[in-house]
Amino acid sequence: MEISAGGRLVVRISAADVGKRVSVRRLDETGGPGQNFTDTVGVLTSWDDGVLMITRRDGERVRIPESALVAGKVVPAEPARRRGPAATYEELARITARGWRPVESERLGEWELRAASGFTRRANSVLPLGDPGLPLDEALTAVRRWYGDRGLPAYIQTATGAAGTQETLCAELEARGWTREVTAELWTGALAPVADRETAGVVLSREADADWLARYQRKGVSEVALRVLKSGPSVWFATVPGEDAPAAIGRCVVDGRWAGFAAVEVDPSLRRRGLASTVMAALARRALDEGASAAWLQVESDNTGARALYDGMGFAAHHAYHHYREPDVSGEAR
Repeated sequence: MEISAGGRLVVRISAADVGKRVSVRRLDETGGPGQNFTDTVGVLTSWDDGVLMITRRDGERVRIPESALVAGKVVPAEPARRRGPAATYEELARITARGWRPVESERLGEWELRAASGFTRRANSVLPLGDPGLPLDEALTAVRRWYGDRGLPAYIQTATGAAGTQETLCAELEARGWTREVTAELWTGALAPVADRETAGVVLSREADADWLARYQRKGVSEVALRVLKSGPSVWFATVPGEDAPAAIGRCVVDGRWAGFAAVEVDPSLRRRGLASTVMAALARRALDEGASAAWLQVESDNTGARALYDGMGFAAHHAYHHYREPDVSGEAR
């Protein structure tokens, strides 16, 4: 916290700092005995009518009355990371987008509108990297019309928690009634340690064949879904054969120095036997052969088992990402 020469806490932020990353201390108004304080770090997304709104790394918005502030200062835009390859948010956003392509896309300024008949939010949402070329309300109207023409709800994929992420856009969307439905995190790590594990019994293929799809959690995969699964610069599918269906599967897309893991799934009766790490190791070795050195993956915030596995493999969270769904306004024209 900011402390004056006299030893007192000082508020050194104002409404002019909206959009910057700040650290604040406020008086806890829970009514407990004595004076208790709470610290909050995040992006100052608004300061209106005596109330601050701060968006934290995980996307949570914290409302703080100005009267409760006891200290505050602007802090560096990007927190120090514990481990993992250096990468900007924009680099990772573009890499992950190339590894899970829609079947249809259109530009709106620097935004990309993506559609794939509803197969996964990632392939059916706007990637808003930069300026849409229109005032925000007009851009959102155009987005809703584009998805409405395709019989799809409009989603916008945003990110928080790293330099260049979209805390301000998140706040603008929420102010307009858009609802955050899903929060997950993108984790990164070195690739070589992932490959340094047992790989016996893993079969690699360029195709998601019938056996692989028998284990994939999204049943009844359509031709559109197969196109998305196979999209990316260099895609590999891994299978550990089983009796009626594979014991485990996984997918990896190699793009330059990056290898992205997805669809790592294990037969529920065979979990905690190291099959997930075995699948990832086999895919990692192939990615190393193609020149990759860094790895990424996406994991939902409440998937404690996967998070523990990836932490043990050397991965760490880089940023959070969210999918915002358009307001449900009955009778509204698109």
